[in-house]
Amino acid sequence: MKKSFICSLICHNGIVGGGIYIDDASITYKTNKLTVDKKYKNLVLPLNEICVLTWKWIVFPIATLQMTSGEQYKFIIFNKSRFDKCYTEAKNS
Repeated sequence: MKKSFICSLICHNGIVGGGIYIDDASITYKTNKLTVDKKYKNLVLPLNEICVLTWKWIVFPIATLQMTSGEQYKFIIFNKSRFDKCYTEAKNS
């Protein structure tokens, strides 16, 4: 089942609003912003390539997804507890 969350991607150009979706195979970030690099408009992160999810709280909860390739993606995700629950369920299925 696909779960959706309001979020913002933190990248070198600033903070980009969008949505993040969790399903049984991946976490997908989507935005319709015109000024965003094509890579980030529909960013698909397969669950089997995510090695670590960490959280930091500055003003909002910031999730960092560390990939097996070494890349990191940071998101401000609203409703941290629900995201954690859905992420854990998807990883364990």
